[in-house]
Amino acid sequence: MRKPLFAGLIIDENDRAVDTAYVGDEPCYVVDDDGFKRHIPSAEVDRQVLDMMIGQIRDNEELYMEQTTKMLGQDDLFTRAIIQNQLKNIDKQMETLLETGLPEEGKAYMGMMGFKIVINLHGEIIRLDQPGRIVEDE
Repeated sequence: MRKPLFAGLIIDENDRAVDTAYVGDEPCYVVDDDGFKRHIPSAEVDRQVLDMMIGQIRDNEELYMEQTTKMLGQDDLFTRAIIQNQLKNIDKQMETLLETGLPEEGKAYMGMMGFKIVINLHGEIIRLDQPGRIVEDE
């Protein structure tokens, strides 16, 4: 059974933790709307987050490739080709992630580092806080 991908990392507009529940077999995020519990299918929220992340990766593909080869200590043509192929197939990898989920240790680490997702009552992302991300001034 699929689980909410970002459970424990989502808060509402009022800085309150968002719970999770199942409606039948469908995992949902539960937002408290002044006592009324709104059940938002987790796939809708999870997909929004992943789409935002994919967009950021695509916008900075060369930088990701450069930094990954540095981290690996292998800045050669073969390694760059492998990384570039992985980046091109990132959509497929995200679909797999939706199905398999994130390890609990990974979510705990993300939370400790300050990663959080802020959604409104309709499950729309208001803000995505990512630690270490450099935001350019306009």
